[in-house]
Amino acid sequence: MSSTAATPQRKPHLDSLAITLLVLCCAFWGFQQILIKVAVAEIPPLWQAAMRMWGATVLLWTWCAARGVPLFQRDGTLRAGLLAGLLFAGEFCFIYLGLMHTSASRLTVFLYTSPFVVAILLPRIVPGERLRRIQWAGLVLAFLAVAIAFSEGFVHSSPVVGQWRGDLMGLAAGVLWGLTTLTIRGSRLTSASAEKTLFYQLGVTSLVAPLLSLLLGEPWGFGYSALAWGSVLLQTVVGAFASYLTWMWLLRHYPATQMSTFTFLTPVFALMFGVVLLSEPLTVQLVVALVGVAAGIVLVSRR
Repeated sequence: MSSTAATPQRKPHLDSLAITLLVLCCAFWGFQQILIKVAVAEIPPLWQAAMRMWGATVLLWTWCAARGVPLFQRDGTLRAGLLAGLLFAGEFCFIYLGLMHTSASRLTVFLYTSPFVVAILLPRIVPGERLRRIQWAGLVLAFLAVAIAFSEGFVHSSPVVGQWRGDLMGLAAGVLWGLTTLTIRGSRLTSASAEKTLFYQLGVTSLVAPLLSLLLGEPWGFGYSALAWGSVLLQTVVGAFASYLTWMWLLRHYPATQMSTFTFLTPVFALMFGVVLLSEPLTVQLVVALVGVAAGIVLVSRR
Protein backbone atom coordinates (compact mmCIF):
# COMPACT_ATOMS: atom_id res chain seq x y z
CA MET A 1 0.00 0.00 0.00
CA SER A 2 1.38 3.35 -0.97
CA SER A 3 1.85 5.95 1.73
CA THR A 4 1.52 8.86 -0.66
CA ALA A 5 -1.61 11.00 -0.53
CA ALA A 6 -1.62 11.66 -4.27
CA THR A 7 -4.85 10.97 -6.09
CA PRO A 8 -4.73 7.28 -7.08
CA GLN A 9 -5.44 5.94 -10.53
CA ARG A 10 -8.89 4.41 -10.10
CA LYS A 11 -9.70 1.22 -11.97
CA PRO A 12 -13.16 0.89 -13.57
CA HIS A 13 -13.59 -2.77 -12.61
CA LEU A 14 -12.52 -5.18 -9.90
CA ASP A 15 -9.47 -7.23 -10.87
CA SER A 16 -8.20 -10.52 -9.40
CA LEU A 17 -6.25 -8.73 -6.66
CA ALA A 18 -9.30 -6.75 -5.53
CA ILE A 19 -11.55 -9.82 -5.60
CA THR A 20 -9.05 -11.88 -3.59
CA LEU A 21 -8.65 -9.17 -0.95
CA LEU A 22 -12.41 -8.61 -0.72
CA VAL A 23 -13.12 -12.32 -0.23
CA LEU A 24 -10.43 -12.56 2.46
CA CYS A 25 -11.82 -9.50 4.26
CA CYS A 26 -15.39 -10.79 4.13
CA ALA A 27 -14.27 -14.23 5.34
CA PHE A 28 -12.61 -12.73 8.40
CA TRP A 29 -15.53 -10.38 9.07
CA GLY A 30 -17.78 -13.45 9.08
CA PHE A 31 -15.40 -15.24 11.45
CA GLN A 32 -15.30 -12.10 13.58
CA GLN A 33 -18.91 -12.63 14.59
CA ILE A 34 -17.86 -15.89 16.24
CA LEU A 35 -14.97 -14.09 17.96
CA ILE A 36 -17.38 -11.48 19.36
CA LYS A 37 -19.74 -14.22 20.58
CA VAL A 38 -16.84 -15.92 22.37
CA ALA A 39 -15.67 -12.73 24.10
CA VAL A 40 -19.05 -11.18 24.92
CA ALA A 41 -19.69 -13.93 27.47
CA GLU A 42 -17.02 -12.23 29.59
CA ILE A 43 -16.50 -8.74 28.15
CA PRO A 44 -19.42 -6.29 27.76
CA PRO A 45 -19.95 -5.40 24.07
CA LEU A 46 -19.14 -1.68 24.00
CA TRP A 47 -16.22 -2.10 26.42
CA GLN A 48 -14.99 -4.85 24.08
CA ALA A 49 -15.37 -2.49 21.11
CA ALA A 50 -13.54 0.29 22.98
CA MET A 51 -10.51 -1.90 23.75
CA ARG A 52 -10.48 -3.13 20.18
CA MET A 53 -10.48 0.38 18.74
CA TRP A 54 -7.84 1.61 21.20
CA GLY A 55 -5.53 -1.23 20.22
CA ALA A 56 -6.13 -0.75 16.49
CA THR A 57 -5.49 3.01 16.76
CA VAL A 58 -2.14 2.39 18.46
CA LEU A 59 -1.21 -0.23 15.84
CA LEU A 60 -2.13 2.12 12.99
CA TRP A 61 -0.19 5.01 14.55
CA THR A 62 2.87 2.76 14.93
CA TRP A 63 2.50 1.51 11.34
CA CYS A 64 2.35 5.08 10.01
CA ALA A 65 5.34 6.20 12.08
CA ALA A 66 7.42 3.29 10.79
CA ARG A 67 6.45 3.92 7.15
CA GLY A 68 6.58 7.70 7.27
CA VAL A 69 2.87 8.17 6.53
CA PRO A 70 1.80 11.66 7.71
CA LEU A 71 -1.37 11.73 9.78
CA PHE A 72 -1.56 15.31 11.02
CA GLN A 73 -0.53 17.47 8.08
CA ARG A 74 -3.11 19.94 6.77
CA ASP A 75 -4.62 18.58 3.59
CA GLY A 76 -8.25 19.72 3.76
CA THR A 77 -9.57 16.34 4.97
CA LEU A 78 -10.30 17.21 8.62
CA ARG A 79 -14.01 17.98 8.25
CA ALA A 80 -14.76 14.96 6.05
CA GLY A 81 -12.52 12.77 8.21
CA LEU A 82 -14.34 13.66 11.42
CA LEU A 83 -17.68 13.07 9.68
CA ALA A 84 -16.52 9.64 8.46
CA GLY A 85 -15.32 8.88 11.99
CA LEU A 86 -18.65 9.80 13.56
CA LEU A 87 -20.57 7.75 10.99
CA PHE A 88 -18.24 4.78 11.57
CA ALA A 89 -18.65 5.08 15.35
CA GLY A 90 -22.42 5.37 15.02
CA GLU A 91 -22.58 2.24 12.88
CA PHE A 92 -20.75 0.12 15.44
CA CYS A 93 -22.68 1.50 18.39
CA PHE A 94 -26.03 0.85 16.68
CA ILE A 95 -24.94 -2.73 15.92
CA TYR A 96 -23.98 -3.47 19.51
CA LEU A 97 -26.99 -1.70 21.00
CA GLY A 98 -29.35 -3.19 18.44
CA LEU A 99 -28.35 -6.70 19.47
CA MET A 100 -29.75 -5.94 22.91
CA HIS A 101 -33.25 -5.57 21.40
CA THR A 102 -33.41 -7.95 18.43
CA SER A 103 -31.88 -11.17 17.15
CA ALA A 104 -28.59 -11.27 15.27
CA SER A 105 -30.34 -12.70 12.21
CA ARG A 106 -32.85 -9.86 11.97
CA LEU A 107 -30.20 -7.21 12.56
CA THR A 108 -27.98 -8.75 9.88
CA VAL A 109 -30.67 -8.46 7.21
CA PHE A 110 -31.25 -4.79 8.04
CA LEU A 111 -27.50 -4.06 8.25
CA TYR A 112 -26.88 -5.31 4.72
CA THR A 113 -29.12 -2.68 3.19
CA SER A 114 -25.87 -0.66 3.10
CA PRO A 115 -24.93 -1.54 -0.51
CA PHE A 116 -28.27 -0.09 -1.66
CA VAL A 117 -27.45 3.21 0.04
CA VAL A 118 -24.16 3.28 -1.84
CA ALA A 119 -25.68 2.25 -5.17
CA ILE A 120 -28.50 4.82 -4.96
CA LEU A 121 -26.62 7.84 -3.63
CA LEU A 122 -23.02 7.53 -4.80
CA PRO A 123 -23.75 7.99 -8.55
CA ARG A 124 -25.20 11.41 -7.68
CA ILE A 125 -21.73 12.36 -6.44
CA VAL A 126 -19.53 10.18 -8.67
CA PRO A 127 -21.29 9.50 -12.01
CA GLY A 128 -18.81 6.76 -12.89
CA GLU A 129 -20.16 4.61 -10.03
CA ARG A 130 -23.59 4.19 -11.65
CA LEU A 131 -24.83 0.60 -11.93
CA ARG A 132 -26.43 -0.84 -15.06
CA ARG A 133 -29.71 -2.77 -14.92
CA ILE A 134 -27.98 -6.16 -14.89
CA GLN A 135 -25.81 -4.98 -11.99
CA TRP A 136 -28.88 -3.80 -10.07
CA ALA A 137 -30.37 -7.24 -10.62
CA GLY A 138 -27.23 -8.78 -9.14
CA LEU A 139 -27.39 -6.46 -6.13
CA VAL A 140 -31.02 -7.37 -5.42
CA LEU A 141 -30.26 -11.08 -5.93
CA ALA A 142 -27.39 -10.97 -3.41
CA PHE A 143 -29.55 -9.19 -0.83
CA LEU A 144 -32.43 -11.65 -1.27
CA ALA A 145 -29.97 -14.53 -0.86
CA VAL A 146 -28.84 -13.11 2.50
CA ALA A 147 -32.48 -12.65 3.55
CA ILE A 148 -33.15 -16.30 2.65
CA ALA A 149 -30.14 -17.43 4.70
CA PHE A 150 -31.53 -15.70 7.79
CA SER A 151 -35.20 -16.31 7.00
CA GLU A 152 -35.82 -18.75 9.83
CA GLY A 153 -34.60 -16.38 12.53
CA PHE A 154 -36.24 -13.43 10.79
CA VAL A 155 -39.72 -14.87 10.30
CA HIS A 156 -40.05 -17.36 13.12
CA SER A 157 -38.11 -15.63 15.89
CA SER A 158 -39.95 -15.43 19.20
CA PRO A 159 -41.52 -12.06 19.91
CA VAL A 160 -39.22 -9.72 21.84
CA VAL A 161 -40.47 -6.62 23.63
CA GLY A 162 -39.17 -3.59 21.78
CA GLN A 163 -37.79 -5.70 18.91
CA TRP A 164 -38.64 -2.94 16.46
CA ARG A 165 -36.04 -0.77 18.21
CA GLY A 166 -33.33 -3.29 17.40
CA ASP A 167 -34.55 -3.56 13.81
CA LEU A 168 -34.40 0.22 13.41
CA MET A 169 -30.91 0.26 14.91
CA GLY A 170 -29.81 -2.40 12.43
CA LEU A 171 -31.24 -0.33 9.58
CA ALA A 172 -29.57 2.80 10.97
CA ALA A 173 -26.24 0.95 11.13
CA GLY A 174 -26.62 -0.09 7.48
CA VAL A 175 -27.41 3.47 6.41
CA LEU A 176 -24.44 4.84 8.38
CA TRP A 177 -22.16 2.23 6.81
CA GLY A 178 -23.30 3.33 3.37
CA LEU A 179 -22.93 7.02 4.26
CA THR A 180 -19.39 6.37 5.49
CA THR A 181 -18.51 4.97 2.07
CA LEU A 182 -20.15 7.98 0.40
CA THR A 183 -18.22 10.39 2.60
CA ILE A 184 -14.91 8.74 1.71
CA ARG A 185 -15.61 8.55 -2.03
CA GLY A 186 -17.28 11.93 -2.35
CA SER A 187 -14.83 14.10 -0.43
CA ARG A 188 -11.12 14.91 -0.31
CA LEU A 189 -10.65 11.68 1.63
CA THR A 190 -10.65 9.92 -1.74
CA SER A 191 -7.15 11.35 -2.31
CA ALA A 192 -5.94 10.84 1.27
CA SER A 193 -3.86 7.83 2.23
CA ALA A 194 -5.73 4.71 3.31
CA GLU A 195 -3.98 4.98 6.66
CA LYS A 196 -5.18 8.52 7.35
CA THR A 197 -8.75 7.70 6.30
CA LEU A 198 -8.82 4.76 8.70
CA PHE A 199 -7.15 6.79 11.46
CA TYR A 200 -10.06 9.24 11.46
CA GLN A 201 -12.54 6.40 11.89
CA LEU A 202 -10.66 4.44 14.53
CA GLY A 203 -9.72 7.57 16.46
CA VAL A 204 -13.26 8.92 16.72
CA THR A 205 -14.71 5.50 17.57
CA SER A 206 -12.09 4.94 20.27
CA LEU A 207 -13.49 8.06 21.97
CA VAL A 208 -17.21 7.44 21.39
CA ALA A 209 -17.38 3.73 22.31
CA PRO A 210 -16.00 4.02 25.87
CA LEU A 211 -18.22 7.03 26.60
CA LEU A 212 -21.32 5.07 25.58
CA SER A 213 -20.07 2.07 27.55
CA LEU A 214 -19.86 4.23 30.68
CA LEU A 215 -23.29 5.74 30.05
CA LEU A 216 -24.78 2.26 29.80
CA GLY A 217 -23.10 1.24 33.04
CA GLU A 218 -21.02 -1.58 31.57
CA PRO A 219 -18.49 -2.99 34.07
CA TRP A 220 -14.88 -2.43 33.04
CA GLY A 221 -12.06 -4.80 33.87
CA PHE A 222 -9.09 -6.73 32.53
CA GLY A 223 -9.28 -10.02 34.39
CA TYR A 224 -10.54 -12.08 31.48
CA SER A 225 -9.62 -15.57 30.27
CA ALA A 226 -6.94 -16.26 27.66
CA LEU A 227 -9.70 -17.23 25.21
CA ALA A 228 -11.46 -13.88 25.59
CA TRP A 229 -8.21 -11.94 25.25
CA GLY A 230 -7.28 -14.01 22.18
CA SER A 231 -10.60 -13.07 20.63
CA VAL A 232 -10.04 -9.36 21.32
CA LEU A 233 -6.48 -9.62 19.95
CA LEU A 234 -7.65 -11.11 16.64
CA GLN A 235 -10.47 -8.58 16.37
CA THR A 236 -7.95 -5.79 16.92
CA VAL A 237 -4.97 -6.86 14.80
CA VAL A 238 -6.69 -8.60 11.89
CA GLY A 239 -10.12 -6.99 12.03
CA ALA A 240 -9.95 -3.34 13.04
CA PHE A 241 -6.39 -2.82 11.77
CA ALA A 242 -5.42 -5.06 8.83
CA SER A 243 -8.79 -5.77 7.18
CA TYR A 244 -10.14 -2.21 7.56
CA LEU A 245 -6.88 -0.76 6.23
CA THR A 246 -7.19 -3.08 3.23
CA TRP A 247 -10.81 -1.92 2.71
CA MET A 248 -9.74 1.73 2.78
CA TRP A 249 -7.00 1.04 0.25
CA LEU A 250 -9.47 -0.73 -2.03
CA LEU A 251 -11.88 2.21 -1.80
CA ARG A 252 -9.14 4.47 -3.18
CA HIS A 253 -8.56 2.27 -6.24
CA TYR A 254 -11.78 0.44 -7.18
CA PRO A 255 -15.52 1.18 -7.68
CA ALA A 256 -17.26 1.38 -4.31
CA THR A 257 -20.60 0.17 -5.72
CA GLN A 258 -19.04 -3.08 -6.94
CA MET A 259 -17.06 -3.52 -3.71
CA SER A 260 -20.16 -3.07 -1.55
CA THR A 261 -21.85 -6.05 -3.16
CA PHE A 262 -19.04 -8.31 -1.96
CA THR A 263 -19.96 -7.51 1.65
CA PHE A 264 -23.00 -9.80 1.22
CA LEU A 265 -20.47 -12.63 1.56
CA THR A 266 -19.81 -11.69 5.19
CA PRO A 267 -23.05 -13.00 6.77
CA VAL A 268 -22.89 -16.11 4.59
CA PHE A 269 -19.33 -16.76 5.77
CA ALA A 270 -20.55 -16.26 9.35
CA LEU A 271 -23.15 -19.01 8.87
CA MET A 272 -20.56 -21.28 7.22
CA PHE A 273 -18.13 -20.83 10.11
CA GLY A 274 -21.00 -21.60 12.46
CA VAL A 275 -21.46 -24.93 10.67
CA VAL A 276 -17.75 -25.77 10.67
CA LEU A 277 -16.67 -24.46 14.09
CA LEU A 278 -19.83 -24.48 16.19
CA SER A 279 -21.44 -27.63 14.72
CA GLU A 280 -24.50 -25.68 13.65
CA PRO A 281 -26.71 -27.44 11.06
CA LEU A 282 -26.03 -27.04 7.34
CA THR A 283 -29.39 -25.88 5.98
CA VAL A 284 -30.84 -25.60 2.51
CA GLN A 285 -31.17 -21.85 3.09
CA LEU A 286 -27.40 -21.54 3.59
CA VAL A 287 -26.60 -23.40 0.36
CA VAL A 288 -29.14 -21.34 -1.60
CA ALA A 289 -27.76 -18.15 -0.07
CA LEU A 290 -24.17 -19.00 -1.01
CA VAL A 291 -25.16 -19.68 -4.61
CA GLY A 292 -27.36 -16.56 -4.76
CA VAL A 293 -24.71 -14.23 -3.35
CA ALA A 294 -22.10 -15.65 -5.70
CA ALA A 295 -24.40 -15.17 -8.70
CA GLY A 296 -25.25 -11.63 -7.59
CA ILE A 297 -21.58 -10.72 -7.26
CA VAL A 298 -20.85 -12.08 -10.74
CA LEU A 299 -23.62 -9.93 -12.21
CA VAL A 300 -22.51 -6.76 -10.41
CA SER A 301 -18.84 -7.32 -11.29
CA ARG A 302 -19.42 -7.96 -14.99
CA ARG A 303 -17.56 -5.65 -17.35
